[in-house]
Amino acid sequence: MSLEQLLAWIPPGSPDEALARQVNFDQLPAHVAIIMDGNGRWAAERHLPRVEGHRAGIDSVRDVVETSARLGIDVLTLYAFSIENWKRPRAEVNTLMTLLKRYLRLELGTLLKNNIRFRVIGRVDELPPDVRHELEIGIGRTAGNTGMLFNIALNYSGRAEIVDAARRAIAAGITPDDLDEQHFSDFLYTAGQPDPDLLIRTSGEMRVSNFLLWQIAYSEIWVTETFWPDFRCRHLLEAVVAYQKRDRRYGGIKQPTTVALGAK
Repeated sequence: MSLEQLLAWIPPGSPDEALARQVNFDQLPAHVAIIMDGNGRWAAERHLPRVEGHRAGIDSVRDVVETSARLGIDVLTLYAFSIENWKRPRAEVNTLMTLLKRYLRLELGTLLKNNIRFRVIGRVDELPPDVRHELEIGIGRTAGNTGMLFNIALNYSGRAEIVDAARRAIAAGITPDDLDEQHFSDFLYTAGQPDPDLLIRTSGEMRVSNFLLWQIAYSEIWVTETFWPDFRCRHLLEAVVAYQKRDRRYGGIKQPTTVALGAK
């Protein structure tokens, strides 16, 4: 992706254009992960039911996915539904699942047009059959795409992922003497993907909420007060520009923000 290609999609003279011109396309984060938070508070401020916040958040997903692909991000991971979210009211959970299915049906064409490959991370087998069916269609139809990898974390928990990885390692016959960090990473849901360089959280909350606990060990974290339904292209560009101004040290000497691209 180049600046010219990105600008072709951004309205001329908009704040997004000014931000796009600040992006260093040689120092893009290979993997961006986002904790999408604030749907309920967005709805409450407007005296609407919580589910309306989730509905509004779909527009943000659409904008961020397409912006990330056009920007040239290799991997985008969105935290959509945690294992703990099953504790929410049944009506809210049902709405979330319905919105997920609707998004996949309506946006499949956009994913294909933008050469985006779709994947799901989490305990997918525990999701309702109709949801799994829609997910399988999206995964299958986009499997041959070679552009950005788009992960949705569903029925996901960072601690559960580590437990599942340990179980896979044991089942594969890996002995304690053979197990190191690289071997262990090969059993995570994100095996073969670069760890997130940039973790974004919306709504101003300062916590990681059990998300990609292994993978974000050295991620740069960017928090915005913006609620997820209001998060758009300009916020993503703001996060990328801020990321590119940081010194990444990995516990040692200063490192440039250029990153090696991982396998997709």
